[in-house]
Amino acid sequence: MQFSSQLLENAVNEFAKLPGIGKKTALRLVLHLLKKEVPEVEQFSQILSKMRNEIKFCNRCYNVSDTAVCNICNNPMRKQNIICVVENIRDVIAIESTQQFNGLYHVLGGIISPLDGVGPEQLTIDALVERIKTGEIEEVIFALNPNIQGDTTIYYIGRKLKEVKVKITTIARGISFGGELEYADEMTLAKSISNRIAVEHYITPS
Repeated sequence: MQFSSQLLENAVNEFAKLPGIGKKTALRLVLHLLKKEVPEVEQFSQILSKMRNEIKFCNRCYNVSDTAVCNICNNPMRKQNIICVVENIRDVIAIESTQQFNGLYHVLGGIISPLDGVGPEQLTIDALVERIKTGEIEEVIFALNPNIQGDTTIYYIGRKLKEVKVKITTIARGISFGGELEYADEMTLAKSISNRIAVEHYITPS
């Protein structure tokens, strides 16, 4: 792809670094910005910069937040005795869109995957276990992607909670094995949450 402007090329290259954005799409986005008035583009740039510099991660659940504790954890109308454990922030957004869950969350920041070099110590598992042990949590719902890595993570955490009196469940397998929560339709995800099952019903220790 040939460019008559180095500035244009630089901008296209930066947009193309975003996931799912190829060079042609990046060029279309950049040309769109060129049609906008300078104040609009500056506002766009400032919003992105402010987001990156000022956004925080909740001290309790590790979800994105504008403050030290996110608005979900701070909401007194939500059930404080139920925690839904998810892999990443996108899963929180997906579950919230169903409007079928009114408890709290815990974002692990990934799942255990030795082949990818991700071990328990790189996730927020210890913080989750401590949160459950010190709080008045009655149920932990695992809403992890239905694959081997997800099941391994559930089993590992379940073992660490073996001595804790807490109900441990997982979303029902309405989502096909190997699928991803963020791509599931809202109806399927909502039913998977509503029809959750006890973890021991589908994970057998090796």
